Amino acid sequence: MRLQSKGIFIALFLSQFLYFEGRAQTAAAPLASGYYVVVAAYRLGQDTYAQNYINRINKDGIDAKYGADTKRNYLYVYLDYFEDFDESIKEMLETRKKAGFEEAWVRIMKGEMNTKVQMIASTTPVVETKKEEEVVPNGTTVEVPEKAEEIMEPTEPESKPDESVMEEEVAEVEETASAESDAVVEEVEEDPITEPKPVAEASVYLSLFNATNNNQIEGEVEVIDIDRARLVEKVKGNEYASLPDPKSKTGKISLIANVFGYRPVQHTILYGQVPNDSTSHFMEWAGNHYVIKFDMVRYHKGDINTLYNVFFYNDAAIMLPESKYQLNSLLTMMQENPNYRIMLHGHTNGNSRGRLITMGPSKSFFSLANDVNDGSGSAKELSKQRALAIKEWLVSQGVAEDRIEIKAWGGGRMIHDKNSVNAKKNVRVDVEILEE
Repeated sequence: MRLQSKGIFIALFLSQFLYFEGRAQTAAAPLASGYYVVVAAYRLGQDTYAQNYINRINKDGIDAKYGADTKRNYLYVYLDYFEDFDESIKEMLETRKKAGFEEAWVRIMKGEMNTKVQMIASTTPVVETKKEEEVVPNGTTVEVPEKAEEIMEPTEPESKPDESVMEEEVAEVEETASAESDAVVEEVEEDPITEPKPVAEASVYLSLFNATNNNQIEGEVEVIDIDRARLVEKVKGNEYASLPDPKSKTGKISLIANVFGYRPVQHTILYGQVPNDSTSHFMEWAGNHYVIKFDMVRYHKGDINTLYNVFFYNDAAIMLPESKYQLNSLLTMMQENPNYRIMLHGHTNGNSRGRLITMGPSKSFFSLANDVNDGSGSAKELSKQRALAIKEWLVSQGVAEDRIEIKAWGGGRMIHDKNSVNAKKNVRVDVEILEE
């Protein structure tokens, strides 16, 4: 009898072994029933890709995990797990506010859950079984896999769960949630996951974020053709896009995120090839697109950046209204870093003396008000008044006056010939970090 028991066990063991050998292998544990806030998906067996992605985002202080959906043959990278449907939706919406996770969704693993989609409970009694040990002929002790549950037929079941009813209830809740939260519950399509593709054939998500607080940063990424040293296109950050073809011999392109208030970040990739391991610290295949990470850091002491998008009326130390966007970036930089002290360097195109219009008592920073002072002055005086106008605006927004110094250069430090097509770039105000 004992030998017969051993034979049955060995047969069972081999059948289970052969069954799993025929499936994609994965180190991930199967996902239990519940609601998962998912940020990436891979095919079953692509554990390396899933783990690499987790390692990258966990460096930003995120506790990500992954598990297997063996029914659909997917691995899901998730940030949180819930037994309550509403809580999962709330957390998913918060997750979507974080840089790089704008496409997060809720994956529903069906089963008995304590939610408003509670399934009709079966009256079938459940009897738990204990683990057993068997000794195979070579003397090795093997633990018999524990059965999840053993079903015993009831004598007279009162009711039997209706599978169609359960499916309808789940569908109804998902439809309601979709209407209430702009389709926040998403099911992965049957075939969304692919092997990594060349950059030319895939979309990319250019993730610009503050490396200190992980906040998303608005800005553009310049696509540079390295072979010809020319700008191909500017692509908006934090959106899905297709990178332009440089149409060059090597296909090498540089991606440069140059956002005011932050040090530029540059990455180099090959347009026509699948990225290799050398790009893994900033570029990740997320199942059906690439995420390219630009972790931006604020300026440090000694850094100088130009307010190229702050414009002035001709011959005036009064700013045009379109200057407000970059001024707000400068203000945010000063607010986020209370230890910053800066110097504003004013520059002009040439050194000739001419008309000089400055603000009157109304302090109208962005319009030529009726009380402007209309006079004349040197180029150096004009550059001083323009830098002073920016300082006064910052002070009006709550920045302490002693954190800002002024330096007037006139045309002493032009970066282009005053008669060239780029002469307007000589008219500028630079920001230098004195203390941080």
